[in-house]
Amino acid sequence: MIIVIDGPAGSGKSSTAKALSNQLNIHFLDSGALYRAVTYYWISKGKPDQEIFFELLPAMTLDVDLADNSFTVKLNGNDISDEIRSSSVANHVSDVASLPVVREKVNAFMRNIVKKHTFIADGRDLGTAVFPDADLKFYMDASIEERAVRRYREMKASGDSATLKSVVQNLKERDHKDQNREADPLKKADDAVVIDTTGKTFEEQVAEMAAIINDKLHINP
Repeated sequence: MIIVIDGPAGSGKSSTAKALSNQLNIHFLDSGALYRAVTYYWISKGKPDQEIFFELLPAMTLDVDLADNSFTVKLNGNDISDEIRSSSVANHVSDVASLPVVREKVNAFMRNIVKKHTFIADGRDLGTAVFPDADLKFYMDASIEERAVRRYREMKASGDSATLKSVVQNLKERDHKDQNREADPLKKADDAVVIDTTGKTFEEQVAEMAAIINDKLHINP
């Protein structure tokens, strides 16, 4: 069984999915972390052009550790869960994630690991491209201002020196790229439940979605 949460950057998808994972005792699948891992790999290789990067991709192996309801990302055997949250990765992830060969590799990886367990996953095209037959789909959104403040606080807490203005600009650019990319653009699935988190507390949005999951799928905390 797979529950998906799509939406733009900073809408609260990952934190909400993690909270619901813990509350409902199901596995969490962080698709964004996987794309960040590929972006980190691209940066580590000197930001090569597409042709060279395509040649390097077969040497890249992704793996995740789901122990204790965690989602630890490993690149070629090394835990890079902290490194992929840097602003340098965030500034390039949309460009790397828009490459069809990258999307094919990450999507195949995700489809493979959800075959045996119940997962909740967050991303941008999960309900439309990766898991069109998902058991339940959500689309989370919030104003650009609120999304920027959330991302800024997250980055400051991790020691990043980004400014709020730069975060706003980054989110606007990512929104444009995600919504207009040729391969699997960001959009709401026709059958997705829309959750607008503007003005809502984190506890309120988690409670609202948990109630919907229980009502439709009968997964109790």
